[in-house]
Amino acid sequence: MRSRRVWVLGTIVLIATSACTPGGRGAGTAAPTSSSASVVVTETAVGPPALSSVEPPAPAVEQFPPFSSTVAPVTAERLGASYRVGCPVAPEALRLVGLTYVGFDGTAAQGELVVAADVVDDVVAVFAQLYRQRFPIRSMVTVEAFGADDDASMAVDNTSAFNCRPVTGGSGWSLHSYGVAIDVDPRENPYVAGNTVLPPEGRDHLDRGNVVPGMILAGDPVVTVFAAHGFAWGGYWTDPVDYQHFEA
Repeated sequence: MRSRRVWVLGTIVLIATSACTPGGRGAGTAAPTSSSASVVVTETAVGPPALSSVEPPAPAVEQFPPFSSTVAPVTAERLGASYRVGCPVAPEALRLVGLTYVGFDGTAAQGELVVAADVVDDVVAVFAQLYRQRFPIRSMVTVEAFGADDDASMAVDNTSAFNCRPVTGGSGWSLHSYGVAIDVDPRENPYVAGNTVLPPEGRDHLDRGNVVPGMILAGDPVVTVFAAHGFAWGGYWTDPVDYQHFEA
């Protein structure tokens, strides 16, 4: 930026002197008249305005707490209606696992699954990865909260694991009875057998090309991380197809 200059004209002092002697005999020659002007100039430079030292605010950064997990023994009393006499595993072979997950509202939440003690480390590792991927989970509550009713659990899009019950559409024990199967976001990932869709709300998501949050697709990061820890995906089955289901 070009500096502006202010010129201040100093005081100009004009000094004039004259001398004059009256004429007459013996009078000297009149002294010459002389004059001089003295000019004082002062210069003041004005520089560019100082720049502000205030930094602009930093952009907002998405904040999530670190993933955390807890593992604890579980009793028949704690399992409630999800456990009954004759179940293929004892409560001592199961663990209650607390896990951090990202909800559909984009915030972190804490949930619980009951799984077999043998798969605890893999389950924790899987859900740690899902959390880092920000894969959304709507609910993660153990199924005794629904009276161990799988349909009621699926209806609210609940992710769950252990439930001592027969296999859907059959009479033998489901792998959920052993604590080695997990159903994830059942509404977005329904069980489909012919015209049967469970939960019924899952009909809105039979078109797997119409991808929505929480939907699990062949070869996606969810399927990949489960497979890396020994879980097969029911979405690869042909009849039935169980998009929500993973089993070890």
